[in-house]
Amino acid sequence: MGILTSVAIYFVIWWTVLFIVLPIRMRSQADEGEVVLGTTHSAPARFSVARVAFHNTLLATAVFALFYLVTEVLGIGPGSFPHIVPGT
Repeated sequence: MGILTSVAIYFVIWWTVLFIVLPIRMRSQADEGEVVLGTTHSAPARFSVARVAFHNTLLATAVFALFYLVTEVLGIGPGSFPHIVPGT
């Protein structure tokens, strides 16, 4: 796997994992009981971009390491599985 391919795959994994990390420990203004005038009740009460980015990067790095282990070290890929449709 080349460096450019690795960076592209990590980028896709990072953005995919972001949607998993965003709602973790999120408390809305309605949950906190302090709704700011002019905002929706479901708006986050306290949101830290740095905390989300840090946790997302840690999880994405672990997922990428697992992906690298399976594909490069163990050599498991799409060609490793039997063909479901005969003759393909």
